[in-house]
Amino acid sequence: MARDLRGFLKLLEERGQLRRISALVDSDLEIAEISNQMLQKGGPGLLFENVKGAEFPVAINLLGTEERVCWAMNMEKPIELEELGKKLGMLQQPKPPKKISQAIEFGKVLFDVVKAKPGRDFFPACQQVVIEGEGLDLNKIPMIRPYPGDAGKIITLGLVITKDCETGTPNVGVYRLQLQSKNTMTVHWLSVRGGARHLRKAAQAGKKLEVAIALGVDPLIILAAATPIPVDLSEWLFAGLYGGSGVSLAKCKTVDLEVPADSEIVLEGTITPGEVLPDGPFGDHMGYYGGVEDSPLVRFNCMTHRKDPIYLTTFSGRPPKEEAMMAIALNRIYTPILRQQVSEIVDFFLPMEALSYKAAIISIDKAYPGQARRAALAFWSALPQFTYTKFVIVVDNSINIRDPRQVVWAISSKVDPVRDVFILPNTPFDTLDFASEKIGLGGRMGIDATTKMPPETEHEWGKPLESDPDMTAMVQRRWAEYGLADLNLGEVDPNLFGYEMR
Repeated sequence: MARDLRGFLKLLEERGQLRRISALVDSDLEIAEISNQMLQKGGPGLLFENVKGAEFPVAINLLGTEERVCWAMNMEKPIELEELGKKLGMLQQPKPPKKISQAIEFGKVLFDVVKAKPGRDFFPACQQVVIEGEGLDLNKIPMIRPYPGDAGKIITLGLVITKDCETGTPNVGVYRLQLQSKNTMTVHWLSVRGGARHLRKAAQAGKKLEVAIALGVDPLIILAAATPIPVDLSEWLFAGLYGGSGVSLAKCKTVDLEVPADSEIVLEGTITPGEVLPDGPFGDHMGYYGGVEDSPLVRFNCMTHRKDPIYLTTFSGRPPKEEAMMAIALNRIYTPILRQQVSEIVDFFLPMEALSYKAAIISIDKAYPGQARRAALAFWSALPQFTYTKFVIVVDNSINIRDPRQVVWAISSKVDPVRDVFILPNTPFDTLDFASEKIGLGGRMGIDATTKMPPETEHEWGKPLESDPDMTAMVQRRWAEYGLADLNLGEVDPNLFGYEMR
């Protein structure tokens, strides 16, 4: 499979996971609504070939299932993502190998890093057509407007590429951009993100910040850019590790930045520090319209694209959405890395219904008093993306953290709110979260739903209920004799109700 958007579209079509739409559709509201209904059904990716007033087709919902996210990362099953997480965890905190087998394994990882090094393309497909000056018109890009209350058209899946003016280190992020005029857009990024840091440094140096927006790239690169795992690697090298081979880069025409050579469309421009325009409101991942914020203005001076380019987009909103499916898959990558960072953690889960980052459920193999609280505090500081996790629920490793019935049982049966709930006030917060009293500042809650031990409690814990194993076996043998053969319930989950059956 070619490592670009077109190669992924071909793969989806071969596997029956792409539907081409030839009927005339509008990029204003209609495309998003069709995609939203398809997402609710777990349906295929969509390629709209006849968009009103547009010269380019629009691709959407390509990453709308966990399975397709795995395919984008050259994997077939979600479990393979955990193997990738182990590899990244080894790079994050390398340890001297104690056995020959460990040395061989680490050597393989280092070889993967060598293979992942980006390459250079001097005749890139993304520059088959070059438009500069007055000929540049962003309205030719079929940007969508997802919701009726949105302020305008947006770019959502563009790679926003900037560079540190001191060190020359690039940053690749995925940020929302709002169309402001034929050659300007505002970019919405949080102050902790790499692009915002680069802009502050440029302001201190009295320089403009160069920006490149790569649209319609290999979805694997988008996944790498959207994964803020603290590994001292560039996003390009990170993407190469994801895909097993290096990303081919090309030098931009008018700015000193590099972009994926097989991008469908590339926008080149600059931000003058202090030049802002109102951005928003827009529907966001919280399920509400965000506020209006003054955001940096990007002035574009050049647009390059492939012949007959394809525009790739998505939109935010209350789950399920594409971003939630991406988060579910990436959750599996985080797990081994998190275990490496916080040794107490056996497993963890970010429920999609909690926006894939607002609430975390972690299980531990509890060995000493207070361990659950320590694990929760360690979780919040383990990875940058957990800074905005409001709720952390810690349970015993016997609880299936992906079964909400078991988690609710653990909270209900093992928690005394006075003893087991702790709150951290006035911590950094997501500016899109309206639940907090002050925008950008809010609290976090930890819930210890583990079995308590002295001195956490002064009395013995109740003995878990257990079925008689002989009776259980006999009932299973006589199931058909009871006249219940048509009720093939499959194997009973021994932890279904939060207690063990032996």
